[in-house]
Amino acid sequence: MKAAVSTPSLKISEIFLSLQGESSRVGLPTVFVRLTGCPLRCVWCDTSYAFSGGRMIALPDILAEVAQHGVQHVCVTGGEPLAQPACLQLLCELSDAGYSVSLETSGALDISVVDARVSRIVDLKAPGSGELNRNRWQNLALLNAADELKFVLKDRTDYEWARRLIVEQRLADLCRVLISPVAGELSATTLAEWILADRLPVRFQLQLHKVLWGNMRSK
Repeated sequence: MKAAVSTPSLKISEIFLSLQGESSRVGLPTVFVRLTGCPLRCVWCDTSYAFSGGRMIALPDILAEVAQHGVQHVCVTGGEPLAQPACLQLLCELSDAGYSVSLETSGALDISVVDARVSRIVDLKAPGSGELNRNRWQNLALLNAADELKFVLKDRTDYEWARRLIVEQRLADLCRVLISPVAGELSATTLAEWILADRLPVRFQLQLHKVLWGNMRSK
C-alpha cells in the first residue's frame, strides 16, 4: 500500500489583482502572490507587514485563487518568497498552467533552482539598505535575457556603488537593469539626472502602484 503524498502548503500574506508597478512588465494586469517571511531587514522595506502573519494555503487552493482573477501574468513576491522551499513547486505549477510568471527575490538566496520558464527579478541590495552583505554574488552568473536586475537607491553613495557595479561588471549585457529611488529618501528627478549625466545603460522606474494608490494595501 502506497503512503499518501502530502500536498504542500505555503504561508501566504495576500493574493490580489493589480497593475504591475515595477520591472519591464509595468502596467500589466497581474495577480500577485505574496508569501510571508523574509530573512532580510532592509531599512527602507515597504512590505514589512509580510514578515509575519498570513495563512497556510494548500498549493491547489493557491492555483485556484489565482485562476479566479482571469489574467495571464502572475508575480510571486514577498517578503522573500524563496525562503519557503515549496515556492519552487508553486513556480513550476504556475508555469505548467500556462501563466507568464515572474519572481521578485532579494538575491540573497540561490536562484539556480528556479524553474527556467520564470522571469527572475533580482533586487541587489545597496549599502543604504543595511543588507549589502546578504547579496549572493554567484547569482549574477546565472542571469539571462529573461531576467532583470533591480537597484533601489537611497542616496548618492548608493548610486555610485550601483554605477560602478553596472559598468565594471557589464550588467546590462546580462539582462535588463532597473534603477529606482527609495520613496521619500531620494528625489526621482535627481536620480534621473544622475543616470542621464552618466549615460547609464539602465531603465529608470518609479513604483506605478504607489503613484496610483499610494501605500494602500490590497483588499
